Amino acid sequence: MDSFKVQYKVDGEDFAAAGEASRKLKKVMQSLGIDPKISRKVAVAMYEGEINMVIHADGGVIDVEITHDKIHLFLRDKGPGIPDIPLAMTEGYSTATDNVRELGFGAGMGLPNMDKYTDYMKITSEVGVGTTIEMIVNIQ
Repeated sequence: MDSFKVQYKVDGEDFAAAGEASRKLKKVMQSLGIDPKISRKVAVAMYEGEINMVIHADGGVIDVEITHDKIHLFLRDKGPGIPDIPLAMTEGYSTATDNVRELGFGAGMGLPNMDKYTDYMKITSEVGVGTTIEMIVNIQ
């Protein structure tokens, strides 16, 4: 396989559809014969990113490229941005509203879990402009 690319749009504030893109990607990875343990890591990291897009950024776009040795994800949104990335990476830190927490989200584990389940993660964010998160999960 040279390269497989796919893009998913994430609708903002649609909690019912949150996770749909990661479920679809998991099926793609399965059809490509990617190890289920790798697929699970990618799906968990991507799901956390989707939820963050829904909660904080009114949605966004996820671009995925799968090559023979890695799965490369780019999550882009035009949300409020992250003013303090190190603080946002702290387990338990959350800016989610009470309404979001009542739905069972916003525990402050999204970004830490994204980092935990990937081999590489870089966050680029500008307040008032949006956030881009690049993640890589190695296949080999």
